[in-house]
Amino acid sequence: MTRSIRARTSTIMMALAAAVTALLGGCGGATKTVSVASSPPTSQTTATTTQPSTSTATTPAGTTTRGGGGTSGGTPATGTRTATAPAFADKEKGATTEGLPAALAVVRAHGYTAEDTSNYHPDQTLRVLVATGTGSNDGYNKQAFFFLNGRYIGTDASRPSAQIDVVSQNDTEVTLGYKLYRPNDPLCCPGGGEAHVRFQLNNGRLTPLNPIPPVSSTTGMSRQ
Repeated sequence: MTRSIRARTSTIMMALAAAVTALLGGCGGATKTVSVASSPPTSQTTATTTQPSTSTATTPAGTTTRGGGGTSGGTPATGTRTATAPAFADKEKGATTEGLPAALAVVRAHGYTAEDTSNYHPDQTLRVLVATGTGSNDGYNKQAFFFLNGRYIGTDASRPSAQIDVVSQNDTEVTLGYKLYRPNDPLCCPGGGEAHVRFQLNNGRLTPLNPIPPVSSTTGMSRQ
């Protein structure tokens, strides 16, 4: 009797153990496995360096560039300068750029009148007109008016002379003759002879190559 009860008890215990095992197995099958997400991959950005386009500056022929001209630390030029020869050096021989009427108008505008126009040569670079003060009673009030290719550039002196002659001239040079007066000479009769003064173009400027006599003097020769 006791053995039979023990056998049943053993059978029941084994059945319970099997049931528990089955129950635990079922719970284990429902278990979800959670994985820890790894950090998102870092996107790699490729930086593309754009090289600036290089432009080549072309300097026109016949020009001189201003600015830093060295290979170290020079300042780039911001402008160009064209070097040209003086205007009279490029003049075409025989070309009349401005006629006598225009030159006479300039002389009149300065209060003078050129009565003798034979010394004005339109085919020359340097041109001259000797004129007398308009309305002068005695006529001893003269100045030489110079023109460069027809453009008025000035007179021989700031104050007039009693008598002036054109002694000689060429394309870029004029020689004037000034009658010289001693302290007591009347205007009609200069007794000191004549002083020759050469006026020459030099890079577009008119320069006297000899001293111009003084306009007046109480001890020596003068132009009046």
